[in-house]
Amino acid sequence: MARLHEYQGKALLAANGFKIPRGRAASTADAAAAAAEKLGGEVVVKIQAWTTGRAGIGGVTFAKKPNEVRAHATRMLAMKVGQFPVEAVLVEEKIDIDREFFLSFAIDDAARAPTIIFAAGGGTGIEERAASTRHIPCNVDSGPLDSAVSEAVDACGLSQAHAKQLAESIRKLFAAARSVEARSLEINPLLLTKSGEFVAADCRITIDDYAVARHPELGIEIAREFDHPPTTLERIAYAVEQNDHRGTFYFAQLATTAPKESKGLVGFHGAGGGGSMMSMDAIVNAGFTIANFTDTSGNPSVSKVYRAARIILAQPHLVGYFGSGSGVASQEQYWSAYGLAKAFWELDLDIPAVIRLGGNTEDRAVDILQRMSKLLRAPVEGYRKSDTPAFIAARFAELVADAKGAKWKPRAPRVPKFVKSSPATMLPVKTGRVWIDTLQWQQIRPVIEANSGGLILDRDGAPAAALSTEEFATKDSELLACDVECRLAGIEGFYLELDVPGVDELIGGGL
Repeated sequence: MARLHEYQGKALLAANGFKIPRGRAASTADAAAAAAEKLGGEVVVKIQAWTTGRAGIGGVTFAKKPNEVRAHATRMLAMKVGQFPVEAVLVEEKIDIDREFFLSFAIDDAARAPTIIFAAGGGTGIEERAASTRHIPCNVDSGPLDSAVSEAVDACGLSQAHAKQLAESIRKLFAAARSVEARSLEINPLLLTKSGEFVAADCRITIDDYAVARHPELGIEIAREFDHPPTTLERIAYAVEQNDHRGTFYFAQLATTAPKESKGLVGFHGAGGGGSMMSMDAIVNAGFTIANFTDTSGNPSVSKVYRAARIILAQPHLVGYFGSGSGVASQEQYWSAYGLAKAFWELDLDIPAVIRLGGNTEDRAVDILQRMSKLLRAPVEGYRKSDTPAFIAARFAELVADAKGAKWKPRAPRVPKFVKSSPATMLPVKTGRVWIDTLQWQQIRPVIEANSGGLILDRDGAPAAALSTEEFATKDSELLACDVECRLAGIEGFYLELDVPGVDELIGGGL
């Protein structure tokens, strides 16, 4: 489920009739101080991070003067929540509190219906006060049941005017959630101020992934549940997935540094949810820290697997590349092996890789990886479904130990010299292009024709596509396999160039 920051959620609440504190989000200390000066008086400064317990980690504080706000904002914007930096703070007016309430909209999966959870008390520790909460059933069209709302509000001992406002807040909560197809919308606390107004002092909102495309006004970049704002690599990976729907590709960064007791950061590449989880457990149990979670499954295109590997290897300081999935996949595993082999060669892999590609054609997949390993500076070992994740994790640990502390430095892919130095034929494919050395064509023609499955043939003494331009462009997987087989055969005159927009720019920017 996609998430909104507190300041974004409050804008949604305000649009649905809630009163929210005056304030502004800021991404610099100077902007935070300017916001405080404009508000005047005492303010609260809060980190904008997708986590609970912000006060406990120093992420919420009060200040009376702009210079104090600047100092607090400087400290907060240097913080990390988990492994990821705080990118913004929210500066708001301090509210004079009379009473606090807890109000939450959620989808009850068991009942297959929305529900509202209400408690006459808010703030931290609401989970421990579960027995005192009330569940208000909702009709998906008309909202919370009036009788249940009245019963919950009447038990709070409020004046008639305040009870009416609270009941209306419950109804507005449902309307706000329904307007954006939220999976959850929590206001904690909903404050009753000393001046007699109800104010939403804090909120957390998640949006159904499938609804994100219908609500561009929310500005959600990636329709997935992360515990941090999307990183640059996550944005790049999401664009790959959106541009190629053959199979699935999920990429999430988990850690950017490894603790001292860890054996190092590992680039993780899974295939299939359950098997990937088991494999992640195995590598963690072997003493490593996982830098990312990646899944390519559901018969992904070879180019998608290749791009996944390129993105994983855009992360610095990795001690190795660990790939392991379900072990019983129905997809043809040799395709994934080709994608990995191409990425490993192009990036001149110099850290060990252990890849378990269990399932259909696993023997062919292992053979591809073993042959490519001979052209690399570090070992690449392939394994089958009969090799357990625990076994290959132990083998991975041995290879990392043999590497004696070697760590990965991201780099641009190497490109055969003929692409720029010799006359070359260029044939466009999906988000890429095939290059063939025209001067060597007659010598390399038999190998290319054999490994391209007839996609490339001779026409008037020069290489040409056997299909129409449109149809040929869809054969990137077959042409990638040809690229790898030519490379393994020592042929330098064939190269498939595949774009991974953003990765090379990121590496050039100093990853």
